[in-house]
Amino acid sequence: MARDRFKGRVAAITGAASGMGRALAVELARRGCHLALSDIDDAGLAETARIAASGGVTLTLAHVDTADRDAVFAWADDVVRKHGRVNFVFNNAGVSLSAPLAEVAQADFDWIMNINFWGVVWGTQAFLPHLTASGEGHVVNTSSLFGLMSIPLNGPYNATKFAVRGYTEALRMELESIRSCVSATCVHPGGVRTEIARRARITPGTEAWTGQPVEKARRTFDRLLNATSSHAAAQRILLGVERNERRVLVGRDAWWADKVVRLFGSGYQRLVVRAAMNFRRRR
Repeated sequence: MARDRFKGRVAAITGAASGMGRALAVELARRGCHLALSDIDDAGLAETARIAASGGVTLTLAHVDTADRDAVFAWADDVVRKHGRVNFVFNNAGVSLSAPLAEVAQADFDWIMNINFWGVVWGTQAFLPHLTASGEGHVVNTSSLFGLMSIPLNGPYNATKFAVRGYTEALRMELESIRSCVSATCVHPGGVRTEIARRARITPGTEAWTGQPVEKARRTFDRLLNATSSHAAAQRILLGVERNERRVLVGRDAWWADKVVRLFGSGYQRLVVRAAMNFRRRR
């Protein structure tokens, strides 16, 4: 599709205070797309708005916790009241949790599931009627490289991102089956430079398993995610929306993960186990 796919349209973005959410906002503004931005980080959201405002588009900001169903639905209605319509929703907000699955506390599991999975569900359900009413809509849900394959200590995050993948793929098929004017795309970023590693919850069990202090593990995690710029990620995501792709892989690491899983099937797990055992021996 042409690059004016977004010009004059309205996009709602969750998690817009930093990282990919901010990059999406800035790139969409550059393309002439009006923006409804939300996050729980008000200062970061204001900075995103300041940067994106140079695009000369209409911007609205909202403090929204995506885990709060009522708040998300109220925000969707408010977006349409203020902008007149909405054409895209980017359910981008997410958090990370590192913990051995044998000891994950329910409160931690609820925290990550409520944001990463239920936040996507609430965002989709809240905006879907408005996207349909616009006559041309698109739901863009952020999964992860770890919605394609799993790794040890990442089980809670894997669970949420596999859930987002399954939900979005089923949504896409349902929409196509009724010939809806709305489509859906699932995004699988690899290591993208964002704040997610620095803000991740890392349990003491992770420290015991890796033999690394929590803060050292956090720095290692952050370094591993420093592969693709958020700007490059945003451009790839928007290209995927323009092409109406079912699945968008962001970064070469996501591309390779997809190929490994396709090639080895569930056998990829043996490769990961071997790498994990070698890592533990080197502690």
